[in-house]
Amino acid sequence: MVSPYEIIQPAAVPIERLNTCDMEVRKLTGPLGCEEIRVNQVVVEPDSVTTPHTHDGQEEVFVATTGGRISIEGDVYDVPEGGVVRVYPDTVRTLCNHTAETHVWLAFVAPPVGTVDNFGNYVIEE
Repeated sequence: MVSPYEIIQPAAVPIERLNTCDMEVRKLTGPLGCEEIRVNQVVVEPDSVTTPHTHDGQEEVFVATTGGRISIEGDVYDVPEGGVVRVYPDTVRTLCNHTAETHVWLAFVAPPVGTVDNFGNYVIEE
């Protein structure tokens, strides 16, 4: 039987690299036991950006745990600490950090696509 809940500390989850850019990510889906949603913690270092992308058939929700900036369809928005952003599947999004501080985000994608180890189908604009 799957546990009815899980409590984890993201710092206890090993750091990996996103396969689309040189960004640190902690894949939280497995440790949380999620079955209907994918969850990652994304660490955006100073002067870094994630690869502009969409998700095939998946909405994405970002929570700025430290505050940060997100580019949506080329427009950049400041997101305060604790701010929440929902992005439609076919909308191009990029987490960006043009500061001296590290930005940390939680990213939630649903419905789940692929496997626990694969955060979904990235669609990279050419």
